[in-house]
Amino acid sequence: MSDTITYVDGDIEGVEIRYLKTFRDNRGWLIEVFRHDDLAKDRWPVMTYISSTLPGVARGPHEHVDQTDGFAFIGPSDFKLYLWDTRPDSKTYGNKIVQVLGESKPAAVWIPPGVVHAYRNVGDVPGLVLNAPNQLYAGWGKKDPVDEIRHEEADPPKFILD
Repeated sequence: MSDTITYVDGDIEGVEIRYLKTFRDNRGWLIEVFRHDDLAKDRWPVMTYISSTLPGVARGPHEHVDQTDGFAFIGPSDFKLYLWDTRPDSKTYGNKIVQVLGESKPAAVWIPPGVVHAYRNVGDVPGLVLNAPNQLYAGWGKKDPVDEIRHEEADPPKFILD
């Protein structure tokens, strides 16, 4: 049996994409990424971090065993987000999602464990991504193994970013 699968476009069970509203005034703008009263408790963040990604650069593909990532793509650039459902017991196994999010379409995306994900900055300027995962990186006190399965160096590649 081959472990090669052809992914098809479609929703992915457990992935939540929320398009965000930008509130603007004479001081600038504000985007509300999440609220406890609007997000399932198992997705509440336990930490947050912001990363800057240069134009043309990709992060991933990788996945988590237990962690749900809560990304916010808000700018000042656009990112192409790639998601693949690799969970054999999922109703949407074999589906993929590819969307451009960020400056042109602000969104928060919650990605459950077992969904492979990657993103590439497709804009002309460095872009910022906020991540608010529901697990601590390397556990309490950074003493546990990191919950991450990396696929960037797979040969042959299993997850292609166009």
